[in-house]
Amino acid sequence: MDLYEYQARDVLEKHGVPVLRGIVATTPAEAKAAAEQLGGGTVVVKAQVKTGGRGKAGGVKLAHSPEEAEARAGEILGMDIKGHTVHRVMIAEGARIAEEYYFSVLLDRSERRYLAMASVEGGMEIEQLAVERPEALARIAVDPTVGIDEAKAKEIVDAAKFAPEVADEVASVIQKLWSVYDAEDATLVEVNPLVRTEDGAIVALDAKVSLDENASFRHPDHTELEDKAAADPLEAKAKGLDLNYVKLDGEVGIIGNGAGLVMSTLDVVAYAGEEHGVKPANFLDIGGGANAEIMANGLDVILGDPQVKSVFVNVFGGITACDEVANGIVKALEILGDAAAKPLVVRLDGNNVEAGRKILAEANHPLVTVVPTMDEAAAKAAELAAAK
Repeated sequence: MDLYEYQARDVLEKHGVPVLRGIVATTPAEAKAAAEQLGGGTVVVKAQVKTGGRGKAGGVKLAHSPEEAEARAGEILGMDIKGHTVHRVMIAEGARIAEEYYFSVLLDRSERRYLAMASVEGGMEIEQLAVERPEALARIAVDPTVGIDEAKAKEIVDAAKFAPEVADEVASVIQKLWSVYDAEDATLVEVNPLVRTEDGAIVALDAKVSLDENASFRHPDHTELEDKAAADPLEAKAKGLDLNYVKLDGEVGIIGNGAGLVMSTLDVVAYAGEEHGVKPANFLDIGGGANAEIMANGLDVILGDPQVKSVFVNVFGGITACDEVANGIVKALEILGDAAAKPLVVRLDGNNVEAGRKILAEANHPLVTVVPTMDEAAAKAAELAAAK
């Protein structure tokens, strides 16, 4: 779950990271009142959307008075920034910046550890810096069993070549940012820029925080951070049914048992769909227990997507045998009744595959086509979707 900037600011403050005051506003009048509450001087009006490039898009503006903050908020609210409509702004205290730095800690999946990155050249797009001047971005591996202690923080600031007069304070802030990452079960904590103000303070001016939803059972307070209004309704429905579902922009719905199999299915459907001008519509992993209720829930979510024209059910029988899956499909279609009005292409393989195919053949459901191989099934699903 990605947080809005104002939410990330609050989380950082909770863990002792130095931040500036910020107040959220949803109307120009609220923005004026917020600027007055912050002292009536210079503030920054910042669009709150979950995407980068806000400044370039005109979503970050200085205001030197409450009246100007009101005007700038009026310009920003309602803007479209990379497909995200601005519904709220944060009125943040201004700062006299002497230097801008960069710091992040993230999950390095390829190395199965954490990675800290730091640079004394913050404020610009870090991707651009990493490509054009990779030597300016220090990358330090972080042992998950140790984290960022005082010694590791010193290693990071030394590698990034922070000046001696700020190194100790930056190292202290880095340890607090690690506390955010560790305590909140985050997968990303990024501060750009981390600044030194003219009076020598080290402050996090802008932050991105992504939380691991798999750890949400440890953080009941994280539910308050969810933006339910902006959530895709199908993804929200699937989440409520404990389904691993991600909506995509396509026409062929996909159900599989196991993330690896579903990812492979996405690939073969994408390849087969090139001939027919269709693409995968979703990722949906029903896991090992493909019983009737789970299958019905999965089909209900996918068939609720008006873009979906056909569904490809791709199951490899293992712990859950193919005959159980076949019975699940038949019963799921009975449960859904008239709601199941789109063709299903089913490919079964593995444990008890012949029994599973026999069950589907005897059911002889008009919407179900059983195809023996994965490639043939993907081609058939793409063909049926294109014909709709």
